[in-house]
Amino acid sequence: MAEKVSQCDICAYYYYDDEEDMYMCNMNMDEDDMMRFLSSPHSQCPFFHIYDEYKIVRKQN
Repeated sequence: MAEKVSQCDICAYYYYDDEEDMYMCNMNMDEDDMMRFLSSPHSQCPFFHIYDEYKIVRKQN
């Protein structure tokens, strides 16, 4: 059975922090944004931005 990929796993703001030894969200949210995000009934993150490492290459062609 294939492992389910979360939205965070392919997000541009998701990175690995060596000091904390864990993955973290690098989105800069203020307190209001964080409260809206945590209290939202929707499971989709409003700050999601897909990480596309080939985007620059496509622009060069």
